[in-house]
Amino acid sequence: MPTAVCPGSFDPVTNGHLDVIARATGMFDAVTVAVLVNPAKSSLFSLSERMEMLRGGVAGLRDVSVESFEGLLVDFCAERGIAAIVKGVRAMTDVDYELQMAQMNRRLTGIETVFVPASPAYSFLASSLLKEVAAYGGDITGLVPDEVLPLVTSRLAEREAAAGQSEESRPAPPER
Repeated sequence: MPTAVCPGSFDPVTNGHLDVIARATGMFDAVTVAVLVNPAKSSLFSLSERMEMLRGGVAGLRDVSVESFEGLLVDFCAERGIAAIVKGVRAMTDVDYELQMAQMNRRLTGIETVFVPASPAYSFLASSLLKEVAAYGGDITGLVPDEVLPLVTSRLAEREAAAGQSEESRPAPPER
């Protein structure tokens, strides 16, 4: 069996991500988790923090490595001899989007994409939704690895405090 890649921004890594990665290890000899570097995107965690969280999350899995990439995923795969892309899909909206990407990737390089349906326990879970819920004080226990939970809550608290300070430092609007 060849090597596969599980790409994403992983901001933060969720138990849904880890479930797909773990299932990919049963289908391929080795799995590379590729963390996207996207300067246009404002991330909650730095690239090194996301990679560290992932390394902790996959530590018990066999033949899984964590790397970062910029640019086209297919170029990353070609440079490393990776034969397949593994993508988790939660709903039909994911399938519509991911199918277009899979077809483009296949046209560009011939690389195949394997779709892994999300486990029912995580079928609603997206990093963006998770951050929004946590920002409003919602409990995200069980949705991220135990060691990631305090990192998310403390980072969101830091951002909230920084936003509050910047509002306080603004001059008051003129009275009319």
